[in-house]
Amino acid sequence: MRGEVVGPRDGVDATSTLSDSADRLWRRLRLDRIAGGRQAQHVIHEDMREHPRTVRAFMGIRWLLLGETVVGLTAIFIAAVLWSRGEHVPWAVWFRSTVVLFITASLYVFAWRAQLGYWWAYSRLRLFSRIFPIVTLIVATIPGLYPGWMVVEQIVFSLLMIGIGDLLTTDHMRAAFPRPAASTASGADHPS
Repeated sequence: MRGEVVGPRDGVDATSTLSDSADRLWRRLRLDRIAGGRQAQHVIHEDMREHPRTVRAFMGIRWLLLGETVVGLTAIFIAAVLWSRGEHVPWAVWFRSTVVLFITASLYVFAWRAQLGYWWAYSRLRLFSRIFPIVTLIVATIPGLYPGWMVVEQIVFSLLMIGIGDLLTTDHMRAAFPRPAASTASGADHPS
């Protein structure tokens, strides 16, 4: 409508509509079953999904993932600038930079599904937030594999991942996402 003031809630509604559409497509393609295995249908209770601490934790996770995206894009930008100046950029830098962006994209998906209450996504996000920093820091210590700026990038990436892990392992989040019982793991629980 002409002359109508758009309030801040309208943007949230548009984002919610987009998320709902993506969720319907995701479920139609049965991607939770592929990604989640036996626990694919286990969804936490709505009260816990909408609890202010849960909402705040996922807001923090989204900001940390945004930081990881910036770190990954910055690494590619630095490598491209160095390459355009005629400097040698090792293949490991290009590979690592690309992999970080793909990893971050998968983490966005896990965070999205976990925020909708899917236990499998929460458990994957929690697992990767523990494994990736260790692997990244070990690889960063290999002498001569990466230039100094890339080692710094890996440390920042690891710190952001540790932050995500810390948010996921708070007492509240562990209580919000209890491990499914054996009967619900077989698919007896279905999202409403």
